[in-house]
Amino acid sequence: MFDAKKIREDFPIFKKSPNLVYFDSAATSQKPRIVIETIKEFYEDYNSNIHRGVYSLSLEASKRYEEAHYKVAELINADKKEIIFTKNATEALNLVAYSYAFYNIKEGDEIVTTIMEHHSNFLPWKKIAELKGAKLKFIKLNKKTYELEFDEKIITEKTKIVALCFVSNFLGIINPVKEIIKIAKEKGAVVVLDGAQAVPHLPVDVKEIGCDFLAASGHKMLGPSGTGFLWGRKELLEKMEPFIVGGGAIENVKIDEVKWASIPWKFEAGTPIIAGGIALGEAAEYLKNIGMENVFEHEKELTNYCIERMKEIEEVEIYGSSLKRVGVIPFNVKGADPHDIAGMLDSEGICVRSGRHCTHPLLDFLGIESSVRISFYIYNTVEEIDRFMEALKRIISYLK
Repeated sequence: MFDAKKIREDFPIFKKSPNLVYFDSAATSQKPRIVIETIKEFYEDYNSNIHRGVYSLSLEASKRYEEAHYKVAELINADKKEIIFTKNATEALNLVAYSYAFYNIKEGDEIVTTIMEHHSNFLPWKKIAELKGAKLKFIKLNKKTYELEFDEKIITEKTKIVALCFVSNFLGIINPVKEIIKIAKEKGAVVVLDGAQAVPHLPVDVKEIGCDFLAASGHKMLGPSGTGFLWGRKELLEKMEPFIVGGGAIENVKIDEVKWASIPWKFEAGTPIIAGGIALGEAAEYLKNIGMENVFEHEKELTNYCIERMKEIEEVEIYGSSLKRVGVIPFNVKGADPHDIAGMLDSEGICVRSGRHCTHPLLDFLGIESSVRISFYIYNTVEEIDRFMEALKRIISYLK
């Protein structure tokens, strides 16, 4: 039985600040005790480098670091060798852009994406298109619901990459990725999914979805800052050149020849964030034990309840009417600056995001400069939403 109040007991920040309302998990999640203790344990008990020593500390660190890859793989039903640890989803997406797309895109080819992308899944493809003389094409958005209006004709034989977010970081909308992937595969295109807002919040099975690459942020899924991962199909990863090269990425080096290490290690050059990677594995296992379907259902209940409550206030404008969404609600208060709203909520102990959310093209499409965004996770409750609503009503009354 899912119990958010019980789950909160696993998070030291809520023990220290029991009245804290944290509604900004789409930016970064809070960390459970097991993640924090895992980092502490590494530095206190077996701190050493990995894959570079035959002494017991190094062997233990290497074993734990490799096991962390396997735990992440289990969460998304991937092969254990197909998980590459990165410092965030941004690096993971750039890895695909510069290790795969750079070598496989030529002048006149097409890259299909959307205007709802986080900049981290827009700028790499914009750059690749500029470097290689390719054409960037955008799937249209519905002007009322802001959902994708996917016309399969946009994907042609010239389309080499389809890059889209599984879930919009601003709107929270769950995109019809399987439908798009099916058409992309028929045309021979490679599909890259930004899973930063999907992996932490709903069941993700890469084999069932059918994409070729999926990137995610560790810090958004209960893991430490400075962690993320890329999943890629083994047959593609084995053919790809490393994006960053150096120690740890090679099997053998001669003056005129380099033999790269096997996957995933050829993509993890240099000393990685070892403690963070091991802790990311613990975060993945923590979520797996809760059950991602339970996570999704809990967020859906909170989101539906909050939207209904927010509709009580005529001054509040919510962006996006889709019910196919995770726990993300962007909104504005008519006539008020989003930063003022966020600052006033903070004075009430409520943390929300305000700004442009790394989605400038989408906000331009919506015709707004910025917004407030609230986002939920496993540790949030209906009682917190009620408290948020009372605070928001007081703020609006004050601003009048």
